[in-house]
Amino acid sequence: MTFIINAFPKKVFNCSMNQIIRLTKIFEFEMAHALYNYNGLCKHIHGHSYKLHVTIKGMPKHDLLAPDDGLLVDFKWLKKIINEEIVHRLDHALVLNKNAEQGEIEGQAGANVIVVDYQPTCENMLVDFSERIKLRLPKKITLHALKLYETASSFGEWYASDNE
Repeated sequence: MTFIINAFPKKVFNCSMNQIIRLTKIFEFEMAHALYNYNGLCKHIHGHSYKLHVTIKGMPKHDLLAPDDGLLVDFKWLKKIINEEIVHRLDHALVLNKNAEQGEIEGQAGANVIVVDYQPTCENMLVDFSERIKLRLPKKITLHALKLYETASSFGEWYASDNE
């Protein structure tokens, strides 16, 4: 049996302590919404299969004695945050603007209805999501980007660099 001790010669693999890495995790949820006072089909309650890409960035930990050496974060940690802040709240929910007619909101008895202060568009949800996620990240990690697919061919993007 042959063992390879160092598969990467030092000239090829130089694990520097000041390299920025981006990690992305993808989430999916089903959600319905209606756009208040909109002049088009989206004024009616309808649903989408959303796909959310969350990209964070930072420097991985460099401590050979630590079990998380080489990690920016464990993906399960990121999954926990996004599920708590977004997916578990919105999955199979109906999201309506607070200005929607009261009857429309009350007519959904027994449903998971979330009333928001904004028009529940892809664009506004991205801003909401970015604020929620940023509050949960440690100082060494930043939110780099969000991409929210409303349909298979339509999506919005949010970049931290555009909003600094």
